[in-house]
Formats: sequence, C-alpha cells, structure tokens
Amino acid sequence: MHNAVISDTSCLIVLTNIDELQLLHQLYGEVITTSEVVTEYGASLPEWFKILDPTDKGRLKDLEHELDKGEASAITLALELKDVTIILDDYKARKIAVHLGLEVTGTLGVMIKARKKGIISSIKPLLSKLKATNFRLSEELEMLAIKESGE
Repeated sequence: MHNAVISDTSCLIVLTNIDELQLLHQLYGEVITTSEVVTEYGASLPEWFKILDPTDKGRLKDLEHELDKGEASAITLALELKDVTIILDDYKARKIAVHLGLEVTGTLGVMIKARKKGIISSIKPLLSKLKATNFRLSEELEMLAIKESGE
C-alpha cells in the first residue's frame, strides 16, 4: 500500500466535470498535487488537497521537454516523495512514469478502486457521465473497466 497519492490535472478536471471529485478523498484521504497542476486546473481545490512542489528543477526541466508542466511537476514530485501512486491519464506521461519506476493509475483506475472498496455501487453510471465529457474512452476500455470493477 502506498503512503500517498499524487494527482495530475486531467483526473481533477474529469472528476469535477462528472461531479465525483470527492471519490479521491473517499479513497485516499489527503491527495497531493503541485501548484502547476492547480494552475492548470484553474479552480480552488478542497482542503483535503496538499500542494507540494518538486525541488529537483533539473529533472523538472528535462520532463517539461516531453510533457506538459503539470505532468512534469507531478512526476518529478512523485520521484522525490517515493512510495506514492501517481494518477495520470495521458498515455505518454504514463509510459514515462512507469519507465521511471513509479506506480501509476488513471481516472478509470480510481473509479474501479472506488467500486471494489464499495464507495460506489456501480461503475456504469460514472462511465456514462464520463462518455458525456470530452474524455476519450474506447468501447474496449469501457468493457475492461466494467470487468475489472467486478460488474
């Protein structure tokens, strides 16, 4: 079990858009993010978010050559904090984070975990709301999420 979870911007936006941001708090308690992610998010976050910024500016700059600033800051912070799970939806960011040895999940992973822990009774209504947003969700990925959630 990881001690902390760090969220990138996309998860925050998606969960806000489907009115499910509280899932993060129900699953993890405190959620860590960076001030760069908060800027990208563009709104105030609940008090259960902790804002930390990475100190390794060299690594941050290197990652910014490949990723957006929010993703780069979240990954750099995850590398500094150790023993964390990072929530990333972007394929390239996920690939880089896994290559760097980080434990990665995504917004769908958060929903699946919420279903498995009994926080939500079904993942299907959330997937329906998700499809109504601009979140890219293939039919195959949707079916996999339903299967993984035990429905």
